[in-house]
Amino acid sequence: MKRNLSYVDAIHEATDQAMEQDASVILFGLDVDDPKAILGTTRGLVEKYGSERVFGTPLSEDAMTGVAIGMSLAGLRPIHVHIRMDFLLLAMNQLVNIAAKSRYMFGGHVHIPIVVRSIIGKSWGQGAQHSQALHSLFMHVPGLKVVAPSTPYDAKCCLASSIRDDNPVIFVEHRLLYYQNGEVPDQTLTANPGKARVTVPGKDITLVGISYMQIECLRAQRYLEDKGIQAEVIDPIWLSPLDIDTIVASVKKTGKLCVVDNGWVTCGASSEIVAGVVERLEGACDVHIHRMGFANVTCPPSPTLEDQFYPNARSITGTVYGLINNDSKSWLPDERADLKEIEFKGPF
Repeated sequence: MKRNLSYVDAIHEATDQAMEQDASVILFGLDVDDPKAILGTTRGLVEKYGSERVFGTPLSEDAMTGVAIGMSLAGLRPIHVHIRMDFLLLAMNQLVNIAAKSRYMFGGHVHIPIVVRSIIGKSWGQGAQHSQALHSLFMHVPGLKVVAPSTPYDAKCCLASSIRDDNPVIFVEHRLLYYQNGEVPDQTLTANPGKARVTVPGKDITLVGISYMQIECLRAQRYLEDKGIQAEVIDPIWLSPLDIDTIVASVKKTGKLCVVDNGWVTCGASSEIVAGVVERLEGACDVHIHRMGFANVTCPPSPTLEDQFYPNARSITGTVYGLINNDSKSWLPDERADLKEIEFKGPF
């Protein structure tokens, strides 16, 4: 049966079902047992499964990631919650040199079934060290899977698949996605790692939105419809493995590509997607390409500056309109009340 669930509820349900079905699934991390329960994603789980399977940890990212690796080597399936991706940098040795490489180094005789839940994105002006999106760093590492679902349905499917996976998975959650709602079946679901989705078919341009930028791309698609432009919107969902074939097939049809990320453009996820498309086209067609994301500066703390720093539906619309019309002049559509950006409500 399908119900309308929030992104928060979808993550909670996937976790609950996995823990109910498999006693080896462990949930731990900073504030998972807090009354706020990571915006509700872990609510009631410590009461249901006990403090041996659900517990909070100190602020010690490196050590706690090492604990997760030890759990996985001992046969458990830990879900390790890192509230902010910014501070996964403190655990890079554990993730890159141990978790990602152990299966290969031991000839497949060991498995590292770890899910690292990590939150990215802007909020209310948290500035340089608390609003970064570093997912492209993990895309660079063989042995790590990276997934960034944008809908409640995909959040449930991808989290369930990540928990069952015998490889470490970085599960990327943009904090503004927590307020999204959508249809989600009540049964246990799994996803096909490395499979993108065409969310809106079109013929004039391929618009790829990563994580929360998928929501902004869908809003931009509606603005563009007012101008008679039919954008094909694609959600990559999985960043590693990346379904570049679905994107290439679309670009061959439209001849234009705009990739929108909530991370830096330089050496970012958008750069990898563009490079993959160009390599596979091999001059087969004349393609107009654009990347949108962070400028090569630090995230600003001011909410006003933060609004300018991030791509949004109107800036995406203006960029696409320029690509379609070969017009470098800046243009923004009039703001529509039904397509306004989500306002962050907190607490972190």
